[in-house]
Amino acid sequence: MPEVIAGLAVPETAAVAEATRLIRDTTSPLVYHHSRRVFLFGLIHARKAGLTPDPELLYLAAIFHDSGLMTPFSEVEQRFELDGADHARAFLQGRGFSAAAAETVWTAIALHTTPGIPGRMAPEIAATYFGVLTDVVGFGRDELDPDQLGEILAVHPRGDFKNEFLRAYAEGLKNRPDTTIGTVNADVLEHFVPGFRPATTVERILGSSWPS
Repeated sequence: MPEVIAGLAVPETAAVAEATRLIRDTTSPLVYHHSRRVFLFGLIHARKAGLTPDPELLYLAAIFHDSGLMTPFSEVEQRFELDGADHARAFLQGRGFSAAAAETVWTAIALHTTPGIPGRMAPEIAATYFGVLTDVVGFGRDELDPDQLGEILAVHPRGDFKNEFLRAYAEGLKNRPDTTIGTVNADVLEHFVPGFRPATTVERILGSSWPS
């Protein structure tokens, strides 16, 4: 029987089971519980909005979405979102998923920190984004059913999530600070890394090689 949390079913597939084990074994309890809450919150938002995401693809996007902070995939320096997206796409491709499915999951992860855009894209992409917003900054939290929320947190507790997540966030970015320029990630490093200040857009335009 499928696992059901607060009336929300976790897809019962081999890929979901394998991805769950992988993230649980290679990241941290913080990332694991956060990622599972993102799936559950994303599913709630999707239902409220009348969206019908593929539950398996939504789960895979949610479970891998922060893996780039903990398990770099690439051999080049790039944004942590791309590390996680590349890792997830390779996982799906290696298990017979269609190219379209792999790209949907890739896009959901690559854009999950990008304000405004993913919420207007495919259901899996939008639901991942809204799930992340709910768990990280409390988007729509007051509209959640208290009993359902309580059941989710009983299975996947937050603990000292705010502080622990910010520390993990900064730790995953500190060795590639230039990848944060122009993203929401930059202010995390400004807060935690003494002396770090990303170049502003104005500075980059005025300092370009163009004479005017």
